[in-house]
Amino acid sequence: MVITYLEKEGFTVIHAKDGEEALRIFTLESFDLILLDLMLPKLSGMELLRMIREKSLIPILILSAKDGEVDKALGLGFGADDYIAKPFSMIELSARVNAALRRANYHVNAPEDRRRNIIEIHELMMDVENLTCSKKGQEIKLTSKEHQILKLFMTNPKKVFTKEHIYQTVWDEPYYGDENIINVHMRRLREKIEDNPSEPQYIKTLWGIGYRLGEF
Repeated sequence: MVITYLEKEGFTVIHAKDGEEALRIFTLESFDLILLDLMLPKLSGMELLRMIREKSLIPILILSAKDGEVDKALGLGFGADDYIAKPFSMIELSARVNAALRRANYHVNAPEDRRRNIIEIHELMMDVENLTCSKKGQEIKLTSKEHQILKLFMTNPKKVFTKEHIYQTVWDEPYYGDENIINVHMRRLREKIEDNPSEPQYIKTLWGIGYRLGEF
């Protein structure tokens, strides 16, 4: 059903029946987006996600019938860009796919002078062009969403961001009040950039309002 619908929408779709086949195809061909089911035979979706993320920042949308915040947090923490719970409508899937492709295309085609920016805040340094981040000279491996969230704060050091603003800016979609996806990404990001995630210094929480970059 998914393949038929996306092909009618104008996409070229290549399907893998299990995780091992998916990994083999990924190493042989070039793609713009991956739709990844977690329940795969031979090689699990989570393991496949981890292996792909070691080599590529390609947008990855997880599809899963599993419920619970733990499953979502684990999937997003492993580096997925978005999470679509089954059952879902084809219209929702198409909207998520197009939004992910727009975001990826924006980064690829951003003006050269903008992509070459190197942003430094205290001990953090972000290379916007190469989508890399380091702290005290040590590389920090961020997912594409974590990178976009951190970039949002580092390029707007005096601004306060609500969860709605963060979601609409980073995900490029309307915000319907689901705070979980923001909370998960913010927690994972803090675990990577903060000395003590329980007492964050780089991204401060303004209770009842949102977040802002810390002052140094």
